[in-house]
Amino acid sequence: MVHKVAVIGAGPSGLTSIKACLDEGMVPTCFESSDDMGGLWKFKAMSEPNRASIYRSLTINISKEMMCYSDFPIPADYPNYMHHSKILKYFRMYAEHFKLLQHIHFQTLVKSVRQRPDFSRTGQWEVVTENRDGQEERHVFDAVICCAGHFTYPNMPLKDFPGIETFEGKYFHSWDYKGPEDMYGKRVVVIGIGNSGGDIATEGSRVAEEMYMSTRRGAWVIRQVSDNGMPVDMKYNTRFVHILFQLLPINVLNWIGEGRVNAMYDHTMYALKPTHRLFSQIPVINDDLPLKILSGAVTVKPNVKEIRGSTVVFDDGTFVEKVDIIVFATGYNYDFPFLPSSALYKSGHRVGLYKHIYPPTLEHSTLAVVGFIHALGAIMPQAEMQARWVARVFKGHKKLPSNQAMIKAVERDTKDIEKNFIVSKLTPLQVDFVDYMDDLAGEIGVFPSLLWLFFTDYPLFKRLLWGPVTSYQYRLMGPGKWEGARRAIFTQFDRMYQPLKTRKLVEHEPSTTGRLFKLSLTLMVGGATAYYVHVHHPTALPNLLSKLHPKTV
Repeated sequence: MVHKVAVIGAGPSGLTSIKACLDEGMVPTCFESSDDMGGLWKFKAMSEPNRASIYRSLTINISKEMMCYSDFPIPADYPNYMHHSKILKYFRMYAEHFKLLQHIHFQTLVKSVRQRPDFSRTGQWEVVTENRDGQEERHVFDAVICCAGHFTYPNMPLKDFPGIETFEGKYFHSWDYKGPEDMYGKRVVVIGIGNSGGDIATEGSRVAEEMYMSTRRGAWVIRQVSDNGMPVDMKYNTRFVHILFQLLPINVLNWIGEGRVNAMYDHTMYALKPTHRLFSQIPVINDDLPLKILSGAVTVKPNVKEIRGSTVVFDDGTFVEKVDIIVFATGYNYDFPFLPSSALYKSGHRVGLYKHIYPPTLEHSTLAVVGFIHALGAIMPQAEMQARWVARVFKGHKKLPSNQAMIKAVERDTKDIEKNFIVSKLTPLQVDFVDYMDDLAGEIGVFPSLLWLFFTDYPLFKRLLWGPVTSYQYRLMGPGKWEGARRAIFTQFDRMYQPLKTRKLVEHEPSTTGRLFKLSLTLMVGGATAYYVHVHHPTALPNLLSKLHPKTV
């Protein structure tokens, strides 16, 4: 029976793993190498080796209702898209509320995690740590949860850029970027068009003399502010949309989605159009980039062919002279240097983990990796679902399949990922956010039954079907049920609106001539057409009806 659990890392995945262990009555001990919790979201003015790093202006591109933990909503007055300082405050509130800090050993580096000599009988692990005084300590744990993240080891593919050794200016990875101060009056080339590359190019363009963004494949760019000013994920990441995704062919979905994205800004005209389809790779989420391109502040270029001193030459033969700075926004490698290589299973480009959590070849499933996932959605609710399932398995409430069955499942996942997504050695982790959350919810026993709710709680059913797939849905029933989940779902849009209520508006009654009706047409299943008429002036109704064909009313 698992009792003592080591949790490696006190970032968002580590915090929720500590809580999940406590919820199941286990004793967690968390080892955090830095002096504070928060992981990636703890800003430091200087990057530290083997640690995630963020820049001063970083604001998350997932709205607060879609990123929060399932039983601890983010305060209503917090902005929908939060600056990293607000996110860290939220994590601190979460840790204090659930009394997690007392289980964290700060400035304690994990040097190695090894199976005990009697592992085949006990499933136990020996964890060697080094404290702030440089002293090594050895600990024995019944299980280990690794929450070390995957934005720790910058990928600098210098061999792919001939002549980089001749470059006369300054070059660095986006991991080292803290702000645009060094870009004032400079000519800058950003290599890479992911979310970091887009942010750095747009921010740096405000002060740079010239800003160029080089991309090998291009990217689909979507905006955070959707129709009517709604956060884009709250508008489109709904269960109804997810059901449509299951019913329609992927080519049809790509055609619809690309048409919608191109209606915002034509990706061909903006030189952004990628070689892949919309749903084959996580898009860039950036409201500013198209405007910067349109205003000439950012120039999109193809891949860098070579570098000649201070001149950067692109694949199409064009070049930029007198370049001062090159920023490599070229992603991250990942590694688990403290884990034994024998504990990890290799599948294609990636470390093969059963449901992206469990090494499938161990004799005892007492090692789990939480937060090692990539999806169009926040890591917080995904890591929380992983941690809840891990704690149930460790406690003995859930049993994993045989090693052979898990290996087969890993290989199937690898084939599915390579079939459905653009995969490289840097991004081998992609999954569909809702599919993955629902899958883990089924393993835990907390998947919300829409059919049951249709008959027993229709108002809640409507909000689950048409509203955003927020994490509160997975606290309505089953293990870990939270009594506040239903209310959190009913009030999630109130919390979205709250920070926008910064000015009281006086609404005037419209004049008689200004009382217009709004007519919206909706195509219904089966081909029938219905008219939904909203009439602001009662006398307009007879006139309107007289103009409509009787069969359509």
